[in-house]
Amino acid sequence: MGIAVTMVDVVGGGASRRRTAWLMLAPLILGLGAFAVYPSIYLLVLSFTKSTLGQPFKSWIGWSNYEWLLGGDDIYLPSLVRATLFSFAAAILELAVGIALALALLEPLRGARLVRTTLLVPLMTPPVLVGVAWKLLLAPGGGLINGKLLAWRIVDAPVSFLGQQPWASISILIADIWQWTPFVAILAYAAFRQIPHEVHEAAMLDGAGHAGIFWRIMLPIAAPFLLAIFLLRLIMAFKTFDILYILTFGGPGAATTMAGFHIWRTALRDFDVGTAAAQTVLFAILVSVVTLPVVWWHRRVEERAA
Repeated sequence: MGIAVTMVDVVGGGASRRRTAWLMLAPLILGLGAFAVYPSIYLLVLSFTKSTLGQPFKSWIGWSNYEWLLGGDDIYLPSLVRATLFSFAAAILELAVGIALALALLEPLRGARLVRTTLLVPLMTPPVLVGVAWKLLLAPGGGLINGKLLAWRIVDAPVSFLGQQPWASISILIADIWQWTPFVAILAYAAFRQIPHEVHEAAMLDGAGHAGIFWRIMLPIAAPFLLAIFLLRLIMAFKTFDILYILTFGGPGAATTMAGFHIWRTALRDFDVGTAAAQTVLFAILVSVVTLPVVWWHRRVEERAA
């Protein structure tokens, strides 16, 4: 009798724990459904329709939006290529410069705390203000950079950095690097700080130099963290909008138009919500395909480090 009662208690207790677990997961499940699953399904269905802001789901047109984007739109596919090239260039350069800054921060410098605080200033600056500041710096008339180039007689006339290629794309890239490199540097600094100091001391006692310690010890140990930082910045760079909007507005012509900006312009300037939804779906597929190899590489490096 006692054994039977105990078994009932165990079964009842297990059911109670399962109910409790589901109750605790319920807010997460509801949140994912409301903010991820439902919008994704809505967007996918919207992409197969002719829709405007005032009249969503006006008519069902099947694959017409996708056929237009892949065959008739001269701006969208190049904007995907530009977004991909820009994102990889920004992520790679920011990781390289960020690692260099992180290594400098590891050295016992006077005023290191002030330096670390100063590094956060670009990160804390709103992207719109970053764009305005760089637009003033790069202005042909009265801009600081053109003023210095003329004063040093490097150029004979002001350069329209934002009005001609390749300077317009380079300017956007430089502004993005200025804003986000401190973020990468702080994360890389935290990754390098996880390496035990005894490892450095043992390597130096064995006669290893700073370059050897970095390439053979620090970099292999911190590689999983650095790849995670690279993946994070790569995804964030695909969403670049504010700086592009302020600096060039996609110009000259459509030379700096990237996918996110083109989607915004299609939806909120042309009010073609159906086409914008199809653009978003294709953009999401591109980001997934591009980042999958990086995710696989990160997983392999993490497994080797473990």
